[in-house]
Amino acid sequence: MSKLSISQKLHKDLEKLIAETSPGERLPSEPDLAKQLGVSRATLREAMRTFETQGRIRRRQGSGTYVTQPPHVIASGLEVLESLETLAGRTALHLEMGELQIVRRNALPEECAVLEIETCDEVIDIQRVMRVKDRPIAYLTDPLPTDILTLEDLENGFTGSVLDFLLQRGSPELQVSHLEINAAPASSQIARAMDIQRRAVLLYFKARLYDTEGRVVDYSTSYFLPGYFRFHVVRRVG
Repeated sequence: MSKLSISQKLHKDLEKLIAETSPGERLPSEPDLAKQLGVSRATLREAMRTFETQGRIRRRQGSGTYVTQPPHVIASGLEVLESLETLAGRTALHLEMGELQIVRRNALPEECAVLEIETCDEVIDIQRVMRVKDRPIAYLTDPLPTDILTLEDLENGFTGSVLDFLLQRGSPELQVSHLEINAAPASSQIARAMDIQRRAVLLYFKARLYDTEGRVVDYSTSYFLPGYFRFHVVRRVG
C-alpha cells in the first residue's frame, strides 16, 4: 500500500482533530497546530481553507479557529430557476439577509454589453450577504437597468431575492435564465463580507435573466460557501 502524501496525511489529521473537537470549541493556535502536525504555517493555512469552505470550521480574526456544527445542506437541481430563499425553505435552514448595499452607479463595460445599455447609463446594483444564523453562506450581487428597478422600488418589502421581487411584482414578465457555473477564489471584498480567508474557493454562478421579449433584465453573480450547497443537473441521454 502506498504511503499517504504530506497533503493527504495533513487533511486526515485535521479531519480527525476537528471530529474530536466539540462544536463551538477553539482549535489550537495556528503556530501550535502547525508544530503539532509537523507542517509549515503556509501549508496548514491552505489545508484549513478546505474545511472552512465545507462549513466545518470558522476562523475569526484575532480570536482563533473554532469548530462549527456540521451544516444542513441546500440540495437542489438547477433545471428550474428558484430563489435561494425558496431552496432554503425546503430544508431545515433558516435563511436571512445580512448586510445589504444598494447603490446607483455607472454601468461597467461588460454590463453595458450584456444589458444592452449605453456606457453612460446607470444601473441599480444590489449587493447582499445571506446568512444561516450568524454564518454568511452566500454573497449575491445583481446589477439591473434603472428602468427595471429603482431605489424607491426596494424601499419596502425587499428580503434578499431579486427574482422573487420581480415575480411578485409581475413585471417584467420573466422567461428564462442562462447560467454559468465555476469555482472562484474569494477576493478581499468577498472574503470580508463572508468572514472567510481570502482566496478560499467558492462556488461561483453568473446568470443572465431574460424577459419574454428576449431582453436581459438582470446580470447577477453569486458566491456560495460549498459546504452548504449541493447542486445537480438532470441530463437527458442522447
